[in-house]
Amino acid sequence: MNGFVTSTRFAGIPGDPKEDPAKLALIGAQVRARLRADPRAEDLGGDKADMFLLHDFFTADECARLVKIIDKKIGPSTLFEGTQRDGFRTSSTHYFEQGDSATRALEKRIDAATGIPHQHAEVTQGQRYEAGQQFKHHYDYFFASEPYWQQERRRGGQRTWTAMLFLNDVEEGGETDWPELGLSVKPVGGALLTWNNMARDGTPNRNTLHAGKPVVKGVKYVITQWYRQDPWTLHLS
Repeated sequence: MNGFVTSTRFAGIPGDPKEDPAKLALIGAQVRARLRADPRAEDLGGDKADMFLLHDFFTADECARLVKIIDKKIGPSTLFEGTQRDGFRTSSTHYFEQGDSATRALEKRIDAATGIPHQHAEVTQGQRYEAGQQFKHHYDYFFASEPYWQQERRRGGQRTWTAMLFLNDVEEGGETDWPELGLSVKPVGGALLTWNNMARDGTPNRNTLHAGKPVVKGVKYVITQWYRQDPWTLHLS
């Protein structure tokens, strides 16, 4: 695949240009083709979702270094304003700075695997789940009907792909559960799980409902990178 195209020569479905089905479908098709051509990538989603697992994406030493950084500065994970529910997301989160040298190697590797330019990426996050902690079933894509959308549409619009790197093996529990796909992905250190939050027609894919199941024994560490339809920005003018 030569380059990354986010513009189209045909009109998308009328609506908000920050969640343009034509543009989102094109992004999905480009990344899907790239991952299908990657010999490291195992196709998990079939016809229901674009989802791939890349084993040994990061080494044990690289993962251990990131775990130490996450543990140095961490606070409660949050939800978008207006969507908060007690006990829904109980993990802790470390927010890496934009351009943080600690994650540049990882970010470049994910960008190269997906083919998505890094300017479309949100700030990289690290999450820690201790025993009993979880993230209940949810979608990563945005709902335009929610108040938060008016802010997020100005920050790059709809989310496209999610990339989640497992930093360690978990003794028990902590699987990523996909009820609509009949799939449960066990955390294995160094593996990258990536999926398109959009269906192939560029609309939100309801089959991507997922949850971080409670950790039963041990601690779970992951790093998450979300991509947007358009270049992402933290600070709004």
